[in-house]
Amino acid sequence: MGALTTGAATALGGVAGREALGFRVVTSDLDLALQLADVADAITTARFRARDLGVDRKPDRTPVTDADLAVEDAVREVLAEQRPGDVVAGEERGGTAGDGRAWVLDPIDGTKNFLRGVPAWATLIALVDEQRPVVGVISAPALGKRWWAASGAGAWSRTGRGEPERISVSGVRDTADAYVSTTHLGTWVEHHSRESYLRLVDACWENRAFGDFWQHCLVAEGAIDIAAEPIVNPWDVAAAQVLVEEAGGRFTDLSGEARYDGGNALSTNGHLHDEALRLLQR
Repeated sequence: MGALTTGAATALGGVAGREALGFRVVTSDLDLALQLADVADAITTARFRARDLGVDRKPDRTPVTDADLAVEDAVREVLAEQRPGDVVAGEERGGTAGDGRAWVLDPIDGTKNFLRGVPAWATLIALVDEQRPVVGVISAPALGKRWWAASGAGAWSRTGRGEPERISVSGVRDTADAYVSTTHLGTWVEHHSRESYLRLVDACWENRAFGDFWQHCLVAEGAIDIAAEPIVNPWDVAAAQVLVEEAGGRFTDLSGEARYDGGNALSTNGHLHDEALRLLQR
């Protein structure tokens, strides 16, 4: 993809003058992640529903917009200043999280929603240390929501300009009373088993496809009870793992391993996790 469009370049240029956003040197990794989300929000909100939004296709045929690239570049710039010794792994510019500290970025999760003008999209920022997510921020400005968590500090959300509220998973213990979500039913055919997902759906009370980041946040809030995905990338769920775990739930891949890089994902309120894994067996 070529140069940024005028609108995206202007937004990025405004971020470069970060005093306008109140950017400051911080020592807390969570505070830094929250400020990175502010940087991202300034770009994404400026480009959302923009008439000159630039869209291209990556080799895997998934879309990428000028806003995706601008967000990741801006966040990487800040991290180079604030955490020069840390690795950065992002969806658009690459990189791999190893055994040390790594920032794992998805500049816009839900790009298809973003480019179509649907407000369910977010920037995902996670800090992974020794292969475990320890900080996660999920910022969805078009929904007016932000969620965040850090190991040992609980899970939190804020709606609009309201006060932060601590969040926790639901207390539902019977699958027959559970609310389940996935991203796209078609992916189960190619990447796992459509029949196994439908087996889980049939065992539950209700199902929807909230999709992407949102369903994991809804699990953390206790609004739904199970979110299952047959294929994910590490940047899709690193922030979600620490959020769900700090909210009192469980997050694993479909084999039951508590990892964000297993290629698929299951988040639950914890009570339903083992039964959901059993139902999802191929």
